Amino acid sequence: MRQLAFAFIISAGFTPFAANAQWSTAHEQFYLPGSFNWQFRKNYPVADRLFNAFDYGHAILYERLWSEPGAPVSRLENDEFNFITRKLLVNPPNLPLEEGAIEIAYVKIAPEAKLMFEWAHLLHRQIYDVLADERLSMAQKDAKVQELLRYYKTRKDLAFSSVPKNMELMEGQPYSLAFRQKYPKFNGLIWAYHWLQIGLYEPLLAGRNKDERQTGVLATVTRFRQMIEQPPTWMPRVMPMTPAVAPLFTARYPEAAIIFDNLHSMHDVISDILANPDVRRDRKRAEILKAAKRYRDDTSFVMPASEWREMATAMGIQNMGGPPRGFLAEFPKPTVERGATMNHAAMDHGAHTATRVDSAAPVQSSGNVSPINALYARMMADPVIRGRINADSTLRRMMSAAMTASKTTTSAAKPGVRTRSTLPRKPSSTTRRATATKPAPAPAKPKPKPQPDPHAGMDHSKMEMPKKK
Repeated sequence: MRQLAFAFIISAGFTPFAANAQWSTAHEQFYLPGSFNWQFRKNYPVADRLFNAFDYGHAILYERLWSEPGAPVSRLENDEFNFITRKLLVNPPNLPLEEGAIEIAYVKIAPEAKLMFEWAHLLHRQIYDVLADERLSMAQKDAKVQELLRYYKTRKDLAFSSVPKNMELMEGQPYSLAFRQKYPKFNGLIWAYHWLQIGLYEPLLAGRNKDERQTGVLATVTRFRQMIEQPPTWMPRVMPMTPAVAPLFTARYPEAAIIFDNLHSMHDVISDILANPDVRRDRKRAEILKAAKRYRDDTSFVMPASEWREMATAMGIQNMGGPPRGFLAEFPKPTVERGATMNHAAMDHGAHTATRVDSAAPVQSSGNVSPINALYARMMADPVIRGRINADSTLRRMMSAAMTASKTTTSAAKPGVRTRSTLPRKPSSTTRRATATKPAPAPAKPKPKPQPDPHAGMDHSKMEMPKKK
């Protein structure tokens, strides 16, 4: 039997040494059960679907870097980037993806790292669910988040440390910075993902009622879509840090904020290991596992929480993509060059006295106009933003879903600004071909002869929204 088993191993192309080197005992675990689960998907479906697209972006990145090490830069920077930003993020998947089905080759060399990411992403999603559950009081939400953290930390083989890691671990290793220097556009996209993942906590916490939370999430997601319109111009120039991007969340749940910063930092580390040709192919798994172990322990490359907060502030929110709340304010002007290290960003930002652009103010409603309708009115009053909404089917769906969920309807509107709870639809081909006419008015006594309709024969399709370019 032993000889038969050994023959099978050899015939499969493995040696006993190779098999032992690749052995992994990590395993998946079910999420914490509770009635709060899937509340974010129920109340904020468009934002939830974006996370499914993010799963693809992370997975295809690692798969391409590992399986096609000699591929031209354009493979990621153009081909994959264009597919993600122009198709996938425009029409994201309805359900979470199985990343192992996308990163087929990569997951074989580092299943432990894959499971670390999935376990932390699950914590992300369950905290969204808790904060999106309108049935829970704030005190109940706080207690549930602490329960989620305790559950998360039961997996010591997968859980990121809740002690902040310093920048030497992320940017001071022999392989560091390789990915951001070689793939600046895709790196900016990954940082934009992380900006939204932590930024969405802010409107969920800042909103005083469901309408304000819906409005805030809508504005944050729309800001993200603006961020990727002209890559990499408005994408983050340094890794977004939770204390700067999500100060309300950080103050309320500091352990979770630290875990997410360590998670996002390790994403960069693995990208650097895979992208750096100086790390031999037969050493990449070992380097990934070494980094993963460091991110799980509470002793190596650590820094005080106070310094972690100070560093996030010193780096400058304008270098991380700007605040996540608000919509119409211009993007803040960055103070560092793209690809700068975080230590340099902190020093360069400190040397500037740029005025902070605060787009964090919530949209205020007046009278019985809901916050969502007030935000929509502000958007449609701007011709550039109005054109973007008319041309972007995802934005229209997102706003329609948010406005449908709102219980308050508009009763006052500015002249010339459409503020109804329904959004304009793109004209169908049938509508564009049709020539609408009004029926002739009924004859009025004592004039028996009907008057001609001045609108007869007018092509109303010319009066509809601009077509998507």
